[in-house]
Amino acid sequence: MEELIERSDLNLAEFYREQSRRSGGTVLDEDGLVLYTSAHPLPVLVNGVLRLDARLPAETVLSRAHRFFRAHRRGFTVWIRTHADADLERAAAATGLRPMGDDPGMVLDHRLPDADPPEGVSLRRVDDEHGAADFAAVNSAAYATYGAPLDLAPTLFARPESLVGPHLAAFVAYADGAPAAAAMTMVSHGVAGIYWVGTVPESRGRGLAELVTRAAGNAGFDRGASVAALQASTMGEPLYRRMGYVAITRYRQLVRFEPPD
Repeated sequence: MEELIERSDLNLAEFYREQSRRSGGTVLDEDGLVLYTSAHPLPVLVNGVLRLDARLPAETVLSRAHRFFRAHRRGFTVWIRTHADADLERAAAATGLRPMGDDPGMVLDHRLPDADPPEGVSLRRVDDEHGAADFAAVNSAAYATYGAPLDLAPTLFARPESLVGPHLAAFVAYADGAPAAAAMTMVSHGVAGIYWVGTVPESRGRGLAELVTRAAGNAGFDRGASVAALQASTMGEPLYRRMGYVAITRYRQLVRFEPPD
């Protein structure tokens, strides 16, 4: 279990490195600390810090984060791995960072049977700028439910290469010809990380989130992953449990909304 949690951590860090680089952001990776910006200034999740080496003191993590994000004029998220970062959580909370998420880290250890789309729905893998735009449109509408700005996903996925690569696969489900649900996977460390699962509000309740999540996970297994992993939202957790995902840890996020002084 310890190795599986570590691999999930490593995939999470690699995803934010990749998303940042492929969307025009910046990554600083040293001493077991990953600091990243994205092309969008939102401080929640897409600009953040993830400590991979628990031996790095919490005060050092926060000091480096302040310097990095001060230079980039961004607020930021501090990821808290509940299996390793209790000291960092205490230190971040003491400086006034606000809790914004407490998500189970979940895994699935086998490929699921492929599923046919329901009537009136088609499933396509993103392979060009039109597919990337549809992927962004779905997640723009879907993540607005959580208060995300509408330009977040279009900014992150303005380039098709943010979703296309030998270790990447992204899918969009179309309901009656309109983009309705989306999900992607990124494979690293033998893990198919599942990210950006979303359904437009008017298409929820039709099983489309499961359809695209299953497609993304299976694509990851087909690319050599031995396990799929994700950080589940409150809305998504019941779905993932029904699919067979099990929780192995939790990830919390503490956010500084303004750039450091």
